[in-house]
Amino acid sequence: MLRFIVRRLLLTIPLLVGISLISFLMIHLAPGGPISIATDLNPRATADARARLEKYYGLDRPLHVQYARWLERMATLDFGDSFSPDGRPVAQKIRERIPITLTINVLSMGLILLVAIPIGIYSAVHRGSLFDRASTVFVFTGFSIPTFWLALLLMILFGVKLGWLPISGIGSLDYQSLGLAGKIADRARHLLLPVLLAGFSGLAGMSRYMRSNMLEVIRQDYIASARAKGLPERKVVYRHAMRNAVLPVITILGLSVPDLLGGSVIFETIFAIPGMGQLFYQGVMSRDYPLIMGILTIGAFLTLLGNLLADVGYALADPRIRQG
Repeated sequence: MLRFIVRRLLLTIPLLVGISLISFLMIHLAPGGPISIATDLNPRATADARARLEKYYGLDRPLHVQYARWLERMATLDFGDSFSPDGRPVAQKIRERIPITLTINVLSMGLILLVAIPIGIYSAVHRGSLFDRASTVFVFTGFSIPTFWLALLLMILFGVKLGWLPISGIGSLDYQSLGLAGKIADRARHLLLPVLLAGFSGLAGMSRYMRSNMLEVIRQDYIASARAKGLPERKVVYRHAMRNAVLPVITILGLSVPDLLGGSVIFETIFAIPGMGQLFYQGVMSRDYPLIMGILTIGAFLTLLGNLLADVGYALADPRIRQG
């Protein structure tokens, strides 16, 4: 197992280089650029001024030279400086946004797992029951309702009409003057709606996915043999059936690792949350090449890491894979 993990980690290096090269070329081939965005609407911007800006940002060099320079900085984990007017380091801007996005996505993922897996298992074991039919209606409702529309409705209800919850930001104006308990309560009130809405659509899909996997597993011969031996139903379901039904769910969780830091542009825009999704959108619209490349590189690494974690989770859940 250790040799497998080390080999996969070493393979991530050429994969990251290839992904970064494709991303770098696609970004620079896109229409527009940081210089044109900054100068096209300025009638006083001359060709000489544009040339100086290109030289300042290093955009006057050939693409392969720019990529080699970026790759050299990345070898030391240096994402460079942003092209935005503040000129701050990209790593610093990302570091400020990651805790917010990570908190929301980890809480929503935990909510999905705690609720969806038991619902899927119970619906599969009690197929055709009232609970199974009710959960099916809930799943189709979760798939059909646009999340941004539901977010606006809940904001009107709980934020405007009832006044129970805040509808924007992650902290009140007097957040810094609150005590520790007050800060925790204030942050929880601001994150309640985003977390619930972020987990709503995932909850519907994950519960249905777990139900279908569980239905397939409990029809297998070894489950019938376990029941014929007189094992308790709870042991048959949770020890024998669930461990095999959860394997495809592990794959989904592994592929969800990049989303933990990727953020959501829609949620963060609706609730005015300064997260990674909003930062990435701003970088794309302003053609901030170092910022875009920094976020894409982190996403690529997390995708490869998620695949590795899924493989390790497979081995932990299924002894046959571990022994093989």
